[in-house]
Amino acid sequence: MDEVLRALQSLQKASMFKIATPANWKPRDPVVISPSVTDEQAKEMFPAGYQTVDLPSNKKYLRLTNV
Repeated sequence: MDEVLRALQSLQKASMFKIATPANWKPRDPVVISPSVTDEQAKEMFPAGYQTVDLPSNKKYLRLTNV
């Protein structure tokens, strides 16, 4: 039953925000901001801020936040 509730919460958050939840995500864990969201939009959508993950390719598309 816990897995069903976790999956439901993940789907609800994904429908409210432009985010995706990583594998084994639990409530209050960071979520991934969709790459289609610009940095300006992310600043407006997530006023608490977000963290950009450093990647070997130096691309800045992997951003994490809490919702």
